[in-house]
Amino acid sequence: MSGVIPSPNIWRHPGVYEVENRSVDPDGVLETAMRSIRPWDGVTVLDIGCGSGFHLPRFAAAAGAVIGVEPHPPLVQLARRRVAALDDDALRARIDVRAGTAQTLPVPSGTIDVVHARWAYFFGPGCEPGLAEIRRVLRRGGTAFVIDNDATRSTFGRWFQNWLPDYDPAAVEAFWARQGWTRHALDIRWEMPTRADFEAVVRIEFSAEHADRILASHPGASVDYAVNLFSYQAPEGLWRRR
Repeated sequence: MSGVIPSPNIWRHPGVYEVENRSVDPDGVLETAMRSIRPWDGVTVLDIGCGSGFHLPRFAAAAGAVIGVEPHPPLVQLARRRVAALDDDALRARIDVRAGTAQTLPVPSGTIDVVHARWAYFFGPGCEPGLAEIRRVLRRGGTAFVIDNDATRSTFGRWFQNWLPDYDPAAVEAFWARQGWTRHALDIRWEMPTRADFEAVVRIEFSAEHADRILASHPGASVDYAVNLFSYQAPEGLWRRR
């Protein structure tokens, strides 16, 4: 599929990434913040870069319909299997997993109420085609959420900045402001079941050298983690078809 940007952590290690998904933000800080901005009860939600579909049933528990879009075929199949395995017939019926990219969403214009993208494609400059697609698919007054790392704060933020020293958080935040998005700085945490799980997750998120340094200096199975929640509201007045 053209335009696909590989995601080495989940593409190569979906099982370990599943552990990571279960261990990120056990206190529900992100969901609480998103719901305070725009609840999704009874409406249509689009999850861009849905991976193996971890968040789809969670949205579908309240949403009227949930569409997951994922470019990597093995993950599309994992997401569809996750949905098919749900015990709740009504929940299954509300979820649709589609193959596609952020740059060319397989979704009609003006049909989505809430967009969600979590550590997927939308990392600052360069994601403009995906942002244009979000604007296209949102209904009037719809809301979009993008979740990414905040490299200016927290232990994890320090690890991230040390791993990518050329990463410019100020430039990234300025980019989102120019695009008309609002930044919400949040504090969450990783809380892994075991030290072995923690080590496995660190090793899929960082280079071998940096993972060794992190694990040598950081005991336990948890870490404080600062994130940015970026939100955008589509104008109430109009949307344009392409």
